[in-house]
Amino acid sequence: MKGKINKETIFVSILTILAIACFPANPLVLSGAIDTPFYLPAFIIGWVIWAGGMVLVMAPIIQFPHQGGVPKGKSFTETTKVVDTGIYAVVRHPQYVGGIPSIFVTCILWYPHWLFAVLGVIGTAMIYLSIIEEDKKLVAKFGDEYAAYMKRVPGMNIFRGIWQVWRHPVSR
Repeated sequence: MKGKINKETIFVSILTILAIACFPANPLVLSGAIDTPFYLPAFIIGWVIWAGGMVLVMAPIIQFPHQGGVPKGKSFTETTKVVDTGIYAVVRHPQYVGGIPSIFVTCILWYPHWLFAVLGVIGTAMIYLSIIEEDKKLVAKFGDEYAAYMKRVPGMNIFRGIWQVWRHPVSR
């Protein structure tokens, strides 16, 4: 139906607003709307966390074109096969997992304010719900292969994924 807003559009819109409101180059702080203290150790830790999160955010952009069967000239999102090696052997959604620390955790470290803590919790919950929807779409696209992958590899728990890979390395 034309003009109807679906659940995915609402989720993406809310996440976009939250990401902008909590982005490390924060518009609320830079515009002077919110004043926050500055703590150098938290700022440095924030940079380290941001960098680590961004490595995860970039994972599909780098890995999918090489291993996901992406047709030449197409977006990395147009994978034709399940990628379950590299970071994808550790966690199913590294881009989302990286987004949480690189946006929400870094923001609260750089700009300690209760509003960013609240927005970070909401943003993390929204990402979790987005992952559930993404998994449903990927099961519909890839079928049993993706369902089996879901049983092997955690969606967000990168620590559990590292432990599993360390305890049971798989040769490919």
